[in-house]
Amino acid sequence: MAMNKHFRVAPFLAEKLEENGVRVPAVLRRAGLSPDLFASSRVLLTTQELFAFWHAIADVSEDPAIGLKLGTEQQAQRFHPSGIAALASENFGAAIKQLGRYKQLTCPEEILGETANGEWCIRFRWTEAPDMEPTALVEYCFAWLQTLSRHGTGTKLSPQRLEMLQPRKHVRQLERYFGCEVVSNASRNAIIFREEDAATPFLTRNAELLDLLAPQLDEQLRQSRNESDAGGFVNLVRDAIQQRLTGQRPAMDDVARALHVSSRTLQRRLQESGSSYQRVLDEARHELARYYLGNSVLELNEAAYLLGYEDANSFVRAFRGWEGVPPGHWRESQRARSAN
Repeated sequence: MAMNKHFRVAPFLAEKLEENGVRVPAVLRRAGLSPDLFASSRVLLTTQELFAFWHAIADVSEDPAIGLKLGTEQQAQRFHPSGIAALASENFGAAIKQLGRYKQLTCPEEILGETANGEWCIRFRWTEAPDMEPTALVEYCFAWLQTLSRHGTGTKLSPQRLEMLQPRKHVRQLERYFGCEVVSNASRNAIIFREEDAATPFLTRNAELLDLLAPQLDEQLRQSRNESDAGGFVNLVRDAIQQRLTGQRPAMDDVARALHVSSRTLQRRLQESGSSYQRVLDEARHELARYYLGNSVLELNEAAYLLGYEDANSFVRAFRGWEGVPPGHWRESQRARSAN
């Protein structure tokens, strides 16, 4: 179940609206939302407010393909943290699972992936939807998946077809964009790929994650270390773990493989240094947690997701054990200290 009843809207969506000729004040006015909504780095909307926002975007823009344009992104720096973590996945299917886990943890939305008869169907479900989801929002979500797949695979991966509940006037534009057939008046909103597309490798696997989310820490991690001594090996293990803390807990086998040693050798060398894999994992999470909370606008549940915790409560318990206070209190004290 979701830990959050709200959706976090990225501030750069306002920039994208303006870039596409859609005036944000007019959208907010039409949706009945605060004119200062995007003045804060923390924009949270209920499902009803989110739907009103997207209905307003369609009304104000008068561009039937506005959802496609907003869901297309060339700059990885503007990807949402969940998108950056998804790009670090092994393949397209693993990326969708990452996104699904993120949604479960952070907002009342689900991403459902099902395979049958050689097809892989992906759907978005808003668990507290007051009515049918806005057409522009559906197209935005599908365009975002297309952006993710093409950015990750480095190919123009196209679905087999799109299924739409409501008919569209711009069907030909949709077919050109996705490179597939669009079926209107369907029983669901879904994007259908071939089953084997899920196994398409991501060229971006683990690439540049820390460059995008934690540049200062990444620079620190790049410093050369002497692998021959025990402390140096622990640092190398910590580095390898942090580079793989991309929305999931890295397995010891994966870290050992990255360091070109066996799991048994990894365990033995850590024991010789007075440490263990679990201890180094905790240290790696602790270090990244301090960075995320002190140097970014990530929500607590977003930080929990990126650090590979199954839920926000597990992250809160771990952080309290490290620092003696909950992560929210720690962040506020850091901000207060910086302000003085």
